[in-house]
Amino acid sequence: MSLVPENLRYTKEHEWVSELSPTRFRVGITDYAQSALGDIVYIQLPKSGSEVKANSVCGEVESTKSVSEIYAPISGKVVAVNDNLDSKPETINSDPYGAGWIVEIEISATKLEEPLLSPQEYQKLTA
Repeated sequence: MSLVPENLRYTKEHEWVSELSPTRFRVGITDYAQSALGDIVYIQLPKSGSEVKANSVCGEVESTKSVSEIYAPISGKVVAVNDNLDSKPETINSDPYGAGWIVEIEISATKLEEPLLSPQEYQKLTA
């Protein structure tokens, strides 16, 4: 059974979202996703400063098994990318909810408009 932290929100595409402030969110892929992908060997990150739209492709992760797209779970501006993944993409495998974070997004709205899954809903989805 994969790890599903209680303090995060999730998408059906297996991304997680953590609230850093009311308008800034950290995003990564879930333990379930990294496990299904296998050994991650490369990641294509969005550019810092770029605008992303919820449910649109914002990057790509490549493993020894396949290539998968990363979807932006929320709309906003990319304000930080995890450059450490350029040289150590396998960090996503070993620490998907910590050092393996992918991007930080700043929203212009006062609250998230995109519906995200609760930990319980995500666990049902991946059961």
